[in-house]
Amino acid sequence: MQDFPPPVAAYVERTADEPDTRSPRAFLLWVIRAQGSVFWWGLLAALMWMVPQTVGPWIVGRAIDTGIVAGDSDMTIRWALVLTGVTVIGAVSGIVFHTFIVKEWLIALYGTTKLVTRKTLQLGHILTRRTPTGEVLSVSGSDGDQFGALMEITTRAVAQLAAYLVVAAIVLQTSARMGLLVLVAAPLLVILDTPLLRPMQRWQGVERARNSELTSMATDIVGGLRILRGIGGEDTFGGNYAGQSQRVRQAGVAAGRWQGAVESVGVLLSGGFVVALLWMGTREVAVGRLTIGEFVSFLGYGLFLVQPMRTFVEFAQKWTRSVVSARKAIAVLEQQPPWRHPAAPTRLPHFASIHDEASGVTIHPGRLTMVVSSVPDDSAALADRIGRYLPADEGALVSEEIPEELKGRAARRERSARVRARAEQAHRDEVRADRAWGVSIGGVDLCRADLDEIRRRILVSDTSPHVFAGTLREAIDVHGTLTRAEAERALHTAAADDVFDVLPGGWQGHLDECGRGLSGGQRQRLVLMRALAADPEVLVLVEPTSAVDAHTEARIAERLGGHRAGRTTVVMTASPLLLHHADEVILLEAGRATARGRHADLLASTAAYRSLVVRDEPPTTQPEGGVR
Repeated sequence: MQDFPPPVAAYVERTADEPDTRSPRAFLLWVIRAQGSVFWWGLLAALMWMVPQTVGPWIVGRAIDTGIVAGDSDMTIRWALVLTGVTVIGAVSGIVFHTFIVKEWLIALYGTTKLVTRKTLQLGHILTRRTPTGEVLSVSGSDGDQFGALMEITTRAVAQLAAYLVVAAIVLQTSARMGLLVLVAAPLLVILDTPLLRPMQRWQGVERARNSELTSMATDIVGGLRILRGIGGEDTFGGNYAGQSQRVRQAGVAAGRWQGAVESVGVLLSGGFVVALLWMGTREVAVGRLTIGEFVSFLGYGLFLVQPMRTFVEFAQKWTRSVVSARKAIAVLEQQPPWRHPAAPTRLPHFASIHDEASGVTIHPGRLTMVVSSVPDDSAALADRIGRYLPADEGALVSEEIPEELKGRAARRERSARVRARAEQAHRDEVRADRAWGVSIGGVDLCRADLDEIRRRILVSDTSPHVFAGTLREAIDVHGTLTRAEAERALHTAAADDVFDVLPGGWQGHLDECGRGLSGGQRQRLVLMRALAADPEVLVLVEPTSAVDAHTEARIAERLGGHRAGRTTVVMTASPLLLHHADEVILLEAGRATARGRHADLLASTAAYRSLVVRDEPPTTQPEGGVR
């Protein structure tokens, strides 16, 4: 297992690692092919594991007829030694087989997680516009586990199918009628189970969709728990979660009923097969067409064949469940980013003005510019445009759950409609991303520049403080390039000394996932510190101090301009403490720039600006002109 996990280069460039998303079945076959030699070595081990169970009853029968019944002790010992050797081969290969199927399971499970992670990195903010968070998490976790289970049962089923055919050939040579019974039993089992598989698949799909919505609800509740407690909304959202949980349970119970019916048919037919084989074998011995040894072999084969028949039923169940999971995985993995690489990308000029056509805003290079908007969403949209991010579109998400009252053709039509809705959303994104962007740097529209260059030179830090688990140093110095002095300078500007002090170990102190244990203001300053440490050519901050107290905000305001001197910095805010220190302030009304100037000048000359920003302000030691 030391070579696990295998590398996955999907979505970086077109390679063989790309999953086949044409259909759920094509995707599952790709999952099997992606195992490479591991699958074939596992299958070989499984075939060797089946050797004692395939030839063992025949060896016992020969030992009885040529040794025990004939009174030949040497022959009996010889057959006993052969049986011992075959058993040892089966035991050793069984250990090897188990090792390989565990490896197959892990490759399928964590390979799916890697695919989802890479797709998430490729799509970025596009993914959450199209797919609920719970759906992505479910594909990465529970669906990957389903694919691992499918790999295990596929290897086992193929090996047992081969053993089944060998046993059928042995039995046919001995007794034609009993051989026909063996050949008919397994197909008959599949035929009787097939009508039960479709409703089982349907309810498994309903359970899977409801469970992903439950995961999304849990993610939202955990993310907004502090706010929920503040407004007393725990009971309401907790009740919604409990209701959805019961709906998941109901769907699981319904799917379990059909799965129980499938297994019941398998047990009933398997038991009937053994009884029929025993009855027929007894009659064959009675009329002298079978020897005692052959009859014992038939009984052994009858008991053995119950195992492949049950395995075939289990394979049908897991294949059905995996098809449901594959459909969900395809909905995530088939999505493509809307951005198109320019045929001849234009380099963006350095130290140039930024102009946004939609708002009429012009950002002069090397200055600390702040944007005040009567509608906060307008300034956030401006930040997205400067960073070449598609605007938020909450209506884009399409629920995966098909109403349970829809069945058959109606359910298929609804599923097709939702697939079309996702495709239409993707098309709208592509059209929006492909046309002229409307934001230019030095006269060069962003659509003509390489996206990697835009991401490298323009950093947009929004209001969502995303914090990952790891050390404080890893959270701030993500590329491992900062000196200690540079990190401490960013810490000082963001007034995040208390974040450093609260973590045992300082820079090596451990941060929990999502920054649990830190206050909202501490997380926000941590994100600000990370943005400042990146030191991009253009830094766009959206409400960077909305969660901090006034005194801390005043310290940040005093230090920000000096830290970013000579760099272009745009801050979306209505905080007077920050606006005092701006080189230039731009007022947006109905999404358009209507006034610009120094904070003090706008207060004196523009009533709309004054009504937005005037509030009781704590005294500041800085002069009104601020840092130049």
